[in-house]
Amino acid sequence: MSWAPLLETQERAVKTIKNSIKKDRLAHAYIFEGPRGTGKTAVAKETAKAFMCQEQSEGEACGHCRNCKRIESGNHPDVHIIQPDGASIKIDQIRALQKEFAYQGMESNKKVYIIEHADRMTVQAANSLLKFLEEPLSHSIALLLTEQVHRLLETIRSRAQLLSFSSLPNEKLEVYLQNENISPALAKMAAALTSNTAEAVEICREEWFAQARDKVIQLTEELRKRPDYAIVTLQENWLSFFKEKEQLTAGLNLLLIWYRDLLSIHLSETERVVFIDQLQALEQQALHLSQRRIGGAMLAILSAQKKLGSNMNPAMAMEQLVLQLQEG
Repeated sequence: MSWAPLLETQERAVKTIKNSIKKDRLAHAYIFEGPRGTGKTAVAKETAKAFMCQEQSEGEACGHCRNCKRIESGNHPDVHIIQPDGASIKIDQIRALQKEFAYQGMESNKKVYIIEHADRMTVQAANSLLKFLEEPLSHSIALLLTEQVHRLLETIRSRAQLLSFSSLPNEKLEVYLQNENISPALAKMAAALTSNTAEAVEICREEWFAQARDKVIQLTEELRKRPDYAIVTLQENWLSFFKEKEQLTAGLNLLLIWYRDLLSIHLSETERVVFIDQLQALEQQALHLSQRRIGGAMLAILSAQKKLGSNMNPAMAMEQLVLQLQEG
């Protein structure tokens, strides 16, 4: 990887790091904070590469020198990654890291320490880490990654430069997914379901998700063409596929998006349609449904989700929903 794709997703954070490397002004410690899936780990790894690169130019790692290749493969002896041991990062892990601080780098005088889920450090571990932050070694940097920066000790926050990572807007997430060779239709759908990059990629890679999307389309076709048969489709195809409560919730989310698309068509906002490859079917159905009925259908779907949350029998909740959608 290089900075280019990361600039597309986290421009501000990446420019800050890249310019600091270019000017040889990296801080001794950074806190990367933001939601899961916003690229904190990828930026940390690229930071390590650019910092350690033997042929670095303008803040950019070459990608082909010995250091770059070893960091990319995760086996550089002077790049240390600390992860929670179970539920937390324990003091013994930080003590082992402190011992590393005292040693000269195995292949250079530079070292990088990446601490993932830094907010999960025990109080003892966090206090132990302060030794490095208060008395940093030259040519060493620490990168603390967290989703909950407020859980870090104030003394740690005050001794590191904070860089915030934000979730991608839908449009940028769609472009990112398409660059990962995901079809525009699936990319648009995943971006409507989550703003988490990693989660969106996972959704698109799952065959189950594509099948779930087809099941939702099938049910809407029955409601449009053969409403009296929709309950049979529900029993034969829907409930046997969406077996777990989480799966059923995902199916209802997709169904809600379908009706939201119908409303977008009524409002002449086709650019907001998510089921973009089903535009013709949506336009046909929109001709026969008023905005009031579409709004009522969306409320019925939300009500079904609420019933599932209160442990109502899934089959009963879905049957009631289909009857409401049939009646409009």
